[in-house]
Amino acid sequence: MKRTRIVLICCIFGFVWQGFAHSLDQGREIVFQAQDPVQTLAEGTDSVPPKPKYWFFSGMAGLNLSQVTFINWAAGGVNNANGRAFANLTLLFKKNRMAWDNNFDTEVGGMYTHASAYPWRKVSDRLQLTSKFGYEFSKTWFVTVLGSFKSQYANGYDYGLDAATNQETMTFSSQWLSPSYTDISVGIDWKPAPIFSLYYSPVAGRIVTCTDSILRKKYGVPEDKTFMASLGMTLKGHLDYSPIKNLRIISTLTLYTPYTAKELQPFGNIDVDWDFVISYQLLKVLNISAGFTLKYYDQVMIPNKDGKLAPRVQFKEVVGVGIGYSF
Repeated sequence: MKRTRIVLICCIFGFVWQGFAHSLDQGREIVFQAQDPVQTLAEGTDSVPPKPKYWFFSGMAGLNLSQVTFINWAAGGVNNANGRAFANLTLLFKKNRMAWDNNFDTEVGGMYTHASAYPWRKVSDRLQLTSKFGYEFSKTWFVTVLGSFKSQYANGYDYGLDAATNQETMTFSSQWLSPSYTDISVGIDWKPAPIFSLYYSPVAGRIVTCTDSILRKKYGVPEDKTFMASLGMTLKGHLDYSPIKNLRIISTLTLYTPYTAKELQPFGNIDVDWDFVISYQLLKVLNISAGFTLKYYDQVMIPNKDGKLAPRVQFKEVVGVGIGYSF
């Protein structure tokens, strides 16, 4: 546990320092502001001041596909086909002292292999919505209300091999709203530049939902309830920038620890969500992307090889080449 916390703390400081450095070097050059009408009119009587722009839309989306077939292949292999669709979209409203950030992050992927007893398998499934509204009370500092929702679309399963029968096994592990995480908080948001923000809230509520009674123990929800609510503190950092043309990097880190529910999760045991995506646009329609997700939830029990249940670091990595667009 101590080693896990040390790794997580190093990741946090690396993330914050990277975002801060880039915000100082590049972010200050990007300013959302309308052209001064007085200055425009002074340049010529025929000049018409441009209409102020308050909405800004950006993101990336793509589709990766692959297929492999083996016929009389001496080295061996399994015929398979898989695909993955993903999107990360951001809508920003900025006017005077008000700022409203909205983000939609999703991906769905599947695989087919006829050599398995369970040929159709889900390989990725994520739905994440975030909305953040703030009022600037001082330069780069905002009083902010933040809400977010995380879940998945379809049923998920863990696949394995029964040592006694040597048969493949499929264990039910997730479905829509089992689990889901809904966060609502009020805090302070620091935005030194449009590419970077750091949010802290000492008053953060979290609702963990699990509608399926079979899965509640796994996700830390009381077996006689469909949800568990807690109050705690949260820290969230977000980085979105392009160091060179056609290269896009998006990273989000969220930390949460509860004050309440001490019998389930003591204060100081931190839940971690870290998403990192790097995408390069090639020849306008070809997209090369790589991303990883790191999670640690103190109440989510995951078995090891011996079947012992305990909270563990979860990690997923995806690299793909396909059709995509970044804007």
